Amino acid sequence: MRTQRTKPDFRNQVLYIGLDVHKDSWKVSIATETREHKTFTQAPDPVMLVNYLRKHFPGGHYRCVYEAGFSGFSTARVLKDLGVACMVVNPADIPTTNREKASKNDKVDARRLVRELRSGNMKPICIPSVVAVEDRALVRQRRGIVKKLSRNKTQIRMLLFNLGVKIPEDIVDKYWSRIFITWIGEQELSSPSGTEALQSLLRELLFLRSELLLITRKIRALSRTDAYADSVALLCGIPGIGMITAMVLLCELVDIARFANTDRLASYVGLIPREHSSGNKVHFGKLTHRSNTHLRNSIIEAAWIASRNDPALLALYENAARRMSKTKAIVIVARRLLNRIRFVLTTGEAYQLGVRETTWSKRRNGKPEEAKRPGGPLTVRHADSSRPARSQQQ
Repeated sequence: MRTQRTKPDFRNQVLYIGLDVHKDSWKVSIATETREHKTFTQAPDPVMLVNYLRKHFPGGHYRCVYEAGFSGFSTARVLKDLGVACMVVNPADIPTTNREKASKNDKVDARRLVRELRSGNMKPICIPSVVAVEDRALVRQRRGIVKKLSRNKTQIRMLLFNLGVKIPEDIVDKYWSRIFITWIGEQELSSPSGTEALQSLLRELLFLRSELLLITRKIRALSRTDAYADSVALLCGIPGIGMITAMVLLCELVDIARFANTDRLASYVGLIPREHSSGNKVHFGKLTHRSNTHLRNSIIEAAWIASRNDPALLALYENAARRMSKTKAIVIVARRLLNRIRFVLTTGEAYQLGVRETTWSKRRNGKPEEAKRPGGPLTVRHADSSRPARSQQQ
């Protein structure tokens, strides 16, 4: 007697998929609204996963999640093109039980992902376009070359110092100039091995310098394209920000509109302190370790220059430096500078410097008295994120 088979129908049902991705394999965990279905291992192929879902769960709505890591966002893009909603999450933001920490493996990680996805406790991170990722890679490559170049210079100086080679007094203040590099190339050490070691470091130095020049030209050409030209011009109007820093900001932020307010932007950059509070005791520590180091380093470097060229930021720095160390004071300046960066990018208005117009007021014998200050007093025009640019006396 022939039996009739009924084809499974998952229309109007949501299937949750957690992926623990690795280079050679994926651990996949699938769950419905009410229970966990299956956990298995497959090849690292998003097409294979989608074919499996369509075969065993036809008509369902598929929602997928995996942790950000070495694989980047390519898997999420392919799944999205195949009709599967996929989010990428920060591994540090996934709730984990003590039992899962004590016994951690790929199966546990995949089940944890699908459990939190179903409960709605996870927030996705931004998935930039392929072009944005490639532009960011170009800008980050320059920073990597700068680090390698700095290390190479240190190696050359330490080798000369260890071998007792003294730098002539007439070029001691001309480190890494053409004269200094020529002098290094002319050195003959006591053995061929030492000479070859020094020449090898020198060849590496020259290569890195030429590569840095080439990639800087590429970034400058990129900054003049339609995608970046207007924003770069606005950012370069802010003291302390040049073309390279502007490109770092734009390529790392991708879209300033995705930050609802300055607090979220500062949290992403990493310009907020750690907090350990309980009851009436409130303790703020060092800067949070959760940060975009490329952005935070660039903004703090720009803050040192801006605090010298912008009267408003200079006043802010001097006031903070009276109460704390200079390295902590510059973080306050960097936070204010970040607010102005957001304001300029969101409104499209050019930045306005502070000018000196009125007199400073000081107290003598408890009574205010008008007093002149070298360079003139200060009227601060600033662009905060919460209000348009205006004049404010300090």
